[in-house]
Amino acid sequence: MSERMSEGLEKVYAARTAAGLADAYSSWSTDYDRETLSLGYCLPFLIAAWVARHVPRGDGPLLDAGCGTGLSGPYLRALGYPDIEGLDFSADMLALAAQRGAYSALTQAALGDPLPYADGRFAAFFSTGVFTEGHAPASGLDELVRATRPGGHAVFTVRDVVLERGGFRSRFVELESAGSWRPVEESPPFRAFAIAEPDVFVQAFVFEVL
Repeated sequence: MSERMSEGLEKVYAARTAAGLADAYSSWSTDYDRETLSLGYCLPFLIAAWVARHVPRGDGPLLDAGCGTGLSGPYLRALGYPDIEGLDFSADMLALAAQRGAYSALTQAALGDPLPYADGRFAAFFSTGVFTEGHAPASGLDELVRATRPGGHAVFTVRDVVLERGGFRSRFVELESAGSWRPVEESPPFRAFAIAEPDVFVQAFVFEVL
């Protein structure tokens, strides 16, 4: 593993419990944007390419699942998606997301738990950098799919090291076998950080909800 340049990132990777992860993000929240962007973190911006490719412009509402400080919201609004809601488990991160003025609603909840949304509420959900080491479980996809309307899309990234061992591949198959979604697109592995962390790879996935 390469030497990490961010103490905040170190604490997030080291967290082993939900409480520990929440504490890590709380203490890191005010420096999160500056530090991750200095490392070349590109996922909050790159995810917009897949959303724009598969979700008609103007469709909404969209759910930014694991929105963090809300980096993705303003850029998707600029691309023609004015109705975006955000979800995150960190109150401190949500407070920063609110300052961006890009979200119509922000909700504090944890992926993997029941979500406070009606069935089929969203035209699509997108999630980036959330399904990774020590973060949201593969089971969190179930509630996100439930809250997405038929014909809508699921757009998200998964860290390479948890794709198999975290049960994501098997969850994909289970949801497909249950008639909940169908696969649309899968990217090759690519770097999550353009400058640092050369061994951190993710893949992007797109599914149509049925």
